[in-house]
Amino acid sequence: MEVILAENLGFCYGVKRAIQLAENAAAPNQVTNTLGPIIHNPQMVAKLAENGVGTVDSLDEVSEGTIIIRSHGVGPDIYSRIESMGLNMIDATCPHVRKAQMSAKKLADEGYQVVVIGEKHHPEVRSILEWAGEKAIVLETVEEADSLSSFGRLGVVSQTTFSGAKFKEIVTSLLEKSVDLKILRTICTATDQRQSAALDLAGQVDLMIVIGGKNSANTTRLAQLCGEKCKTYHVETAEELCDDWFEKIKKIGITAGASTPDWIIKEVYKKCQKK
Repeated sequence: MEVILAENLGFCYGVKRAIQLAENAAAPNQVTNTLGPIIHNPQMVAKLAENGVGTVDSLDEVSEGTIIIRSHGVGPDIYSRIESMGLNMIDATCPHVRKAQMSAKKLADEGYQVVVIGEKHHPEVRSILEWAGEKAIVLETVEEADSLSSFGRLGVVSQTTFSGAKFKEIVTSLLEKSVDLKILRTICTATDQRQSAALDLAGQVDLMIVIGGKNSANTTRLAQLCGEKCKTYHVETAEELCDDWFEKIKKIGITAGASTPDWIIKEVYKKCQKK
């Protein structure tokens, strides 16, 4: 049985940076927390907790120490509140997310009706919305775009991990919604590369294993895309692999989301080689 790794998989620059900042922040006898999971990978979050970096869901749970802004970013009100509380702050917002936030703010300041293309309940999208102001709109599907009212000026940004193909479809629908349409494609390069490599590999194998947090949007999207090409399973760890998946399988492809640590990828790869 042949096991092939996708050309681009695993940690992206923004995730590596966030993890490094969190690991460097850990110190004995010091309270250090991330505001929400720093990335969408439960195993990595658990590992950080073992090393002294906890997770809180709200600033109401914090009274001292260091607070780390997670890779998905937050709105301007959170920065103000952290400052007023006198907490030490480390900003681990992904640079690509920061660019999307600032792009949305700029469009709003210029008088555009801001549209964020992405998943409504994703923390990154919520953070972009907070920079874009109260009137910003989220679109997740072509159907939602089709039903949108017309606007004189329409400015578009995207969730950094959104599907490039779906973004294009939604933008095509928006072309009819405004005479002044400004499109800022803020999908990051790493997302494009991982999706392209996964699709290419899925077309060459009998089975795809997609590794990453079940709460990870970009990993879930990889699994959906691969599932359109061949039999696909989304797992978080090697323990989830089932023997009956591999019956009559000659070629296995493996990819992983941008928040999946190398050690988990290696464990899955080794276990697949033994099938």
